Amino acid sequence: MVNAHTWGINSAWAIFLAYYLSASSFPGATQFEYALIGGLSISQALLSSPLVAVSGRHLGTNVTMAIGTVLIFVSLFTASYATQIWHLFLSQGVCFGIGMGFVYIPATAVLPQWFSTKRSLAVGISTSGAGLGGVAYNLIAGAAVRNLGLQWTYRILAFTSLAVNGICAILIRDRSKASKAKGKTFDWREFGRPEVIMVIIWGFLSEIGYIVLLYSLPHFATSIGLSQGQGSVIGAIFNLGLGFGRPIIGYCSDRLGRINVAAFMTASCGIFCLAIWVPAKSYAALAIFAVLSGLGAGNFWGTVPAVTAEVVGLKRLSSAFGVICLPLVIPTTFAEAIGLSLADASGYLTSQVFVGFMFLIAASSTWLLRSWKLAELEDKALAEEQDQQTQRSKVSMTLRCFAPKRLFKLCIV
Repeated sequence: MVNAHTWGINSAWAIFLAYYLSASSFPGATQFEYALIGGLSISQALLSSPLVAVSGRHLGTNVTMAIGTVLIFVSLFTASYATQIWHLFLSQGVCFGIGMGFVYIPATAVLPQWFSTKRSLAVGISTSGAGLGGVAYNLIAGAAVRNLGLQWTYRILAFTSLAVNGICAILIRDRSKASKAKGKTFDWREFGRPEVIMVIIWGFLSEIGYIVLLYSLPHFATSIGLSQGQGSVIGAIFNLGLGFGRPIIGYCSDRLGRINVAAFMTASCGIFCLAIWVPAKSYAALAIFAVLSGLGAGNFWGTVPAVTAEVVGLKRLSSAFGVICLPLVIPTTFAEAIGLSLADASGYLTSQVFVGFMFLIAASSTWLLRSWKLAELEDKALAEEQDQQTQRSKVSMTLRCFAPKRLFKLCIV
């Protein structure tokens, strides 16, 4: 429910964006400015994570989530009265993003406390709420904008989020007070570790592709002659793919290896962009692309906690995850602006190819990460055989990632 009423509601910005671009609601506002608003709503959630951590330690999970619930309500309600573009920057962009961070991050931290096994599946089911919520709110927002107007659509979303997130803030429970992390939530030294850098590259590039798809598909639909209603359905189908894809990815990750699945799904999405999205000129073709790309486009947030734990260990998970999230502020802020700028300058083909290659390069990073993990496992096995802690240099291990026998080795990682 939390994912549905944070990320799910946030995905409705795709409908608002298509409306603003077609209606020219704010004279003088550019496509770049509209795109930045959607990016800010995600990047501010990431930037707020240190503040959320402090609030969680001192005020508790319930109060922290209550603060976020109020911020989300205020952001959506005030956005309904926006008369200038900077009003949307502050409300829909900054305020909503911070509120989403205060609700989503504590709820996500609580979930693993309740599972000792099948954590990837549990996380996948939980994060599917973002996709299923996106389905609902893309359709609701699309219909409400057409029948009630933009202002009342914002107000409906505001009161709905207040009710549902408020109930979640009251009912959610930490399994144990002792489970709260006492270690560092940020350690600059993680930037010097190759395995962390590979995860950052994967997230940085795949987030560019994911956000462009999330916010641009409804607008692309209208650009090829489809109606706004059909555009909102395309956005809903993409989120439907997210909703069903994340539990499947979680289940497969537990069976086939977390890094293996992450690499495969990321690469698949890049291939779908180039093979299906580029030639898609009909409603049916675009719907097929939306559901297929939705299955894998958002796999980063569904798998990164488990993948990070796999490569750095549970002891360093908190500090490494904080370091991974910080650079992602850049792509989440500017991805949609870049995508729309490319589409505006030379048509959507440039944007489509750009997104496809972002996913493919991101998949290459996870492929190297997989090879690095294999090299680490080989070192540990050798050390156990020799009954000593043989330490190889980071440079040596990184270079051995490129060895063909590891790049193409079939195993569960």
